[in-house]
Amino acid sequence: MSPLTATLQRLGKPPRTASLIVTVWGDAVVPRGGSLWLGTLQAILDPFGCNEGQVRTAMSRLTEEGWLLRSRQGRLSFYRLGARGEASFAAAARRIYDPPRAGRPDWDGAFRLVLSADPAVAEALAGFVPLAPGLLVGTEGAPADLPPAAPALLARPRSAAEGVAIAVRAWPGLPEVASGYRRFAEAFAPLAGAALPEAEALPLRLLLVHEYRRVALRDPDLPAAVLPADWPRAEARAIAASVYRRLLPPSEAWLDAHGQGEDGPLPPAAPTELHSRFRDG
Repeated sequence: MSPLTATLQRLGKPPRTASLIVTVWGDAVVPRGGSLWLGTLQAILDPFGCNEGQVRTAMSRLTEEGWLLRSRQGRLSFYRLGARGEASFAAAARRIYDPPRAGRPDWDGAFRLVLSADPAVAEALAGFVPLAPGLLVGTEGAPADLPPAAPALLARPRSAAEGVAIAVRAWPGLPEVASGYRRFAEAFAPLAGAALPEAEALPLRLLLVHEYRRVALRDPDLPAAVLPADWPRAEARAIAASVYRRLLPPSEAWLDAHGQGEDGPLPPAAPTELHSRFRDG
């Protein structure tokens, strides 16, 4: 059984075509100029069993929803990120590839409590969640940066255990995120020491990023002090980094040989951009 087939079996079900296409662009196409011929995309997706009808249906929907833009040269179709795709790509890339809490200050040990039932206030407070009706809680932001029209308080837990209890109550999705990281680790850990065929390097790389992305974008990225002691993100990220680095050279070689955009062969990606992914320093 090939590594790709075995990994898909461990995951239990294949990725959705449209969602996988978004991963293709974010991980492999954007660093190489952003444009891709539909024929190259089909070749990338063939190992996943995506037929032409499925791919065309997914591309039509992604274009209608603003994720992608289509252009034509004769009978050939080319695509690049649309307005919606560009707006979400940079933030998503940071969550996927950068170290946890990259660029954010060390937590000062205090939760931020904001008293407001105004939906506009809740929308403006990125990372805050409702703890009770009219009460929002978060871990980021200086008091002066919080909404002036809503009372704000700093609350320090009386113990480390109490901080964890508050986080588990405020962010009830944490168990599902932890399960996602463990599922990722179980699926991809066998690749860390296995022989990986060059022909499967790109699909394995995309599958790895796709599955890690699914968990990382749901992770509220809380300070380590308020996460359960057995939080599995570090193990999953270490596996992702190890396998991604192994797959990067042969997968880039495939794109060099076969990738086509609207201006011809795909330009090379900046090595510093690719090799900085999943690194903590």
